[in-house]
Amino acid sequence: MILISLKKYFTVIFFRLIIESIKFSFSSLINNKLRTFLSLLGITIGIFSIISVMTTIDSLERAIKDNIGQLGSNTVYIQKWPWSFGADYPWWKYINRPSPKLSELNKIEELSTCADKLAFAASTMQTIEYENKSLENIAIMMSTHDYMQINFMNIDNGRYFSQMESNTGQSVAILGYQTAQNLFSGTQAVGKQIKLKGKKLNIIGVFEKQGDNMFNSGSDELVLIPISFGKTIFDIESDALNPFILVSAKESVSSAELIDELTIIMRTIRKLKPLEEDNFSLNQASMITKSLDNIFRILDLAGIIIGGFAILVGGFGIANIMFVSVKERTKEIGIQKAIGAKSYLILIQFLTESAVLSLVGGIVGLILVWLLTLFARNLTSLNFALSFGNIMTGTLISIFVGIISGFAPARKAAKLEPIKAMNQI
Repeated sequence: MILISLKKYFTVIFFRLIIESIKFSFSSLINNKLRTFLSLLGITIGIFSIISVMTTIDSLERAIKDNIGQLGSNTVYIQKWPWSFGADYPWWKYINRPSPKLSELNKIEELSTCADKLAFAASTMQTIEYENKSLENIAIMMSTHDYMQINFMNIDNGRYFSQMESNTGQSVAILGYQTAQNLFSGTQAVGKQIKLKGKKLNIIGVFEKQGDNMFNSGSDELVLIPISFGKTIFDIESDALNPFILVSAKESVSSAELIDELTIIMRTIRKLKPLEEDNFSLNQASMITKSLDNIFRILDLAGIIIGGFAILVGGFGIANIMFVSVKERTKEIGIQKAIGAKSYLILIQFLTESAVLSLVGGIVGLILVWLLTLFARNLTSLNFALSFGNIMTGTLISIFVGIISGFAPARKAAKLEPIKAMNQI
């Protein structure tokens, strides 16, 4: 019972000490406004620099990964060119590679046991016409039937191609949301006809609005047509149309297994000898993600270094405030020690005060970051947001800097001898 009572007593004393330290820190803020403002400015700028960079990078990373997700996490793109490459990029090797062919799609379909859906696609920029109106530089995407099932594009109005329309090359088209808006000024597009290189196309559907993103920015401004119809107008296997084959894996198959199988199948189709290099690229969304992760790490480090210098200056400012505070309260410290206050309690008192002062500067920095995100959100399409993780990071950095900065003054206060301190003028 005595031990429990003592524990309660010391707990009450400890919390009273913390509360008194917080009161002293706010008293210091109020009584020495200019000195405190200048000292805390470094902490505020430092936290603002670090957290604003982290918030921007997190927002960009989230947007990019969401966009990459639209490419399909378990989808492989068979193409002439790779998506990622180093500084010693051997473009002279890739330029002589053959482009994927429609016939290769059929062979992959026959040989693959890991593939679920497959599609061949090619694209070009063309002018489309409706009556007296025309739109230039519209992406014309030509694909086999399963393209939409791999790319997860939804129809807002109308329907998708039937299997027969895809196979027989009917003159039908599906418009991107923005293309339909620009060409028909918000009126019904389904059932009308447009012209592409002099040939009429019946509009049977309009895609849902996708919105701009960095990997599929033209999704709202395209015209999708069956590849069988497209090859009557264009050379679909020409390098100029950037043909590619999309392959999605079955649910039970990993992307690594699919890539291994596709490598063997493509080497077999193209009759490559064992020692010959691949003359095709198997691209995945994860390749872009890995490259971007390294870039984001470098940017994070840059933000920490830039903010670190400001925080270092702020730390010296906090230390300066605390040394002045110790000097001003020397008699008070002497009285506290004379009536029984332990050195560690004096140490905790001044460390708490230092941490609170630093935390105030950090909170101001976080508020500035939050205001910046609101401003940036109104200027750009990116969803800037100050995450809970970044708030906690800023808070912990502030407290840590406060404790480190206040340790020397707190130690000095804790080591003061009661009689000398009480007699200090």
